[in-house]
Amino acid sequence: MLNLAATLMTAVSSDSEGASKNFFEWLFSSNGFHAPSIADLNPEPLLFGGTIFEFNRITFVRVVAAVVLIAIFVIAARNAKVVPGRGQAVIEFILDFVRVQIVEQIMGEERGKKYLAFLTTLFVTIVFFNITGVVPFLNIAGTSLIGLPIIMALWVYVMYLTEGVRKHGLGGFLKGNLFPPGVPKPIYILLTPIEFLQVFILRPATLALRLAANMIAGHMLLVLCFAATQYFFFEASLALKSVGVLSITAGFAFTLFEIFVALLQAYVFTILSTVYINLSLEDEH
Repeated sequence: MLNLAATLMTAVSSDSEGASKNFFEWLFSSNGFHAPSIADLNPEPLLFGGTIFEFNRITFVRVVAAVVLIAIFVIAARNAKVVPGRGQAVIEFILDFVRVQIVEQIMGEERGKKYLAFLTTLFVTIVFFNITGVVPFLNIAGTSLIGLPIIMALWVYVMYLTEGVRKHGLGGFLKGNLFPPGVPKPIYILLTPIEFLQVFILRPATLALRLAANMIAGHMLLVLCFAATQYFFFEASLALKSVGVLSITAGFAFTLFEIFVALLQAYVFTILSTVYINLSLEDEH
């Protein structure tokens, strides 16, 4: 009797575990969800694959952003009026923001005039290339691949080195940056290599990496939210479909946040570029 009872208990327990296992397999089954991967940032070539002229989806997004940017400013310039309309007012607000809140705040009005066009171009270009990450049918930032951030960082790098050498001469520029005044001479053994890394390597590297990393993270987050939404609504079991409401809500929330990040990163990149140029022009560092 004891053996029979034990056998029955084992059978019931086994059936219960099997039923429980089947239930959870049904509830959490996944036959279609694919998480985003870094491969999204290495799309298949559309034209000229395997050459230096390779044209892929990200290149296409960059071309679209550049064309739209140029068209907007050309149209705004040709139709400029003394009393601006809404479109002109937005353009003027952007230009005034860069001039007053970035350039003049750091460099002053007189010194900043020379670099205003460069820094304004830098700001609006990064904004347009960043914002494509939330534009329907584009859905990826033009700056999410490291090549373009590197080009922009090198642009700033060449600018602040050229302007510094032009004002102080090569020797004066190196002395002012690598041997800061007022420091005991033995300290230069430690300080000079650090200053060299900061001026010639870390400044451009951090500019490029900060911009690309933020855009990559934003892209992956949005893709994850909306891929999960598609899975929950159209492929998941009935019990999980309601979770799609949470994922799509998170997707729209992160879209708004990504717009903020796109603008913030353009601001940070431009303000740091302004600081670096200003530092290269200072008589004492």
